[in-house]
Amino acid sequence: MKARYKSIVDNFAEAIRCGKRTAGSRLPTHRQLASAEHISLATATRVYNELEAMGLVSGETGRGTFVRDISLPPGHGVDQLVVATDILDLNFNYPSLPGQGELLRDALRQMAAGGDIESHLRYQPHAGRLAEREIIARHLTRSGFRPEAENLLIVNGAQHGLTITAMALLKPGDVVAVDALTYSGFKALAALCHLELVAIPCTAEGPDLEVLRQLCTRRQVRAIYTMPTLHNPLGWVLDRQQRKAIADIARQHDLLIIEDAAYAYLIRRPPPPLAFFAPERTVYITGFSKNVATGLRVGVAICPAHYRPALERAIRATAWNTPSLMTALVCSWIEDGTVSRFETLKRRDARLRQSIARESLGPLPSISHPDAYFIWLPLAEGARADRVVKALLESHISVSTAEPFSVSASVPQAIRIALGSVSIDNLRSALVKVREVIEFEQYGLRGSDDV
Repeated sequence: MKARYKSIVDNFAEAIRCGKRTAGSRLPTHRQLASAEHISLATATRVYNELEAMGLVSGETGRGTFVRDISLPPGHGVDQLVVATDILDLNFNYPSLPGQGELLRDALRQMAAGGDIESHLRYQPHAGRLAEREIIARHLTRSGFRPEAENLLIVNGAQHGLTITAMALLKPGDVVAVDALTYSGFKALAALCHLELVAIPCTAEGPDLEVLRQLCTRRQVRAIYTMPTLHNPLGWVLDRQQRKAIADIARQHDLLIIEDAAYAYLIRRPPPPLAFFAPERTVYITGFSKNVATGLRVGVAICPAHYRPALERAIRATAWNTPSLMTALVCSWIEDGTVSRFETLKRRDARLRQSIARESLGPLPSISHPDAYFIWLPLAEGARADRVVKALLESHISVSTAEPFSVSASVPQAIRIALGSVSIDNLRSALVKVREVIEFEQYGLRGSDDV
């Protein structure tokens, strides 16, 4: 026999799906639901938790529980559907530069004419060929950070690096501390690996490290996942003192540090990475998708020697090895200076796009870094991100809510915009439309007749 609370869940779900309870409408409080249905407060909470897990409602601390707009496609990350060709995609960053296609064509011709072409038809060492690991290690050497090729593993992009780290060094049920707003891809990975993510509150300068200390005394935290250099989505760059403090906390509580440096190349002279301050317990992960091209699935995981066998085994289990053709291409571009040129040009491009964003968005509150390819727009109290997203989709613009990035029980009402994937002219016009839609949602100010 079906438990009674399940019937309540089913009734709410049916009402939401058929439109009897409209998107954005507030549901009864937990106490009101308990009273109306003659159930306990704990059972009422369980009803809303199940509806939230089904993606039908969202809870906001201090405001209540609201019906989500289920007509919206998933907003970001591994769950996002392919956007239509007439949609301006401000969800993902895949920045490219003029002439990259010709450079690729030339590089492939050179590789085809080389004497080593047949080697690409065979299995490669799981961690990559040593000569290529040495090239990448030299490219990543900076600010006192000198990775050893022996402990650098070539993987199929940074996401694969995160995957093998979770598979090899963590186990189901492990507690991982993450920023309350964090990279959506790590959230998806943690769900697949059955890891428990616990949120570290975000401040304007970075994670609240005092809360992290307290958390580590209350819970058996196994690891911390962090982006100290150009945090996605908030854009902070932690200073040297903050990085040293994280390393000290990790040593005190024996934490694994997973350092995601996917966007670090955009910062010209950042402080040394966490792998410099705690090399014995840090896996440093980056790739060549953002700084070169997203289609080149080449990344690296740099680890202490005692982690290497487990990580190599995870590579074997998931991909055997990174396709050597792609690795050879990236390494040839490192050696002839192409990667460094790309990085320099993309730093300029990101700064230009941030300038356009500030100009186009005007007085809207925003959180970003002047060198980042993304910007975070918190909404005013009472405004709802799903309504903004839906209105923008009707104008053929796709943006993300905070939900894919949020680890806390209460998801903030905010919009995250990727700046790097459309032309400058399209970006400017899209951001003007974003401003109009948000102002209309927040203040009822109609910026144009078709908002």
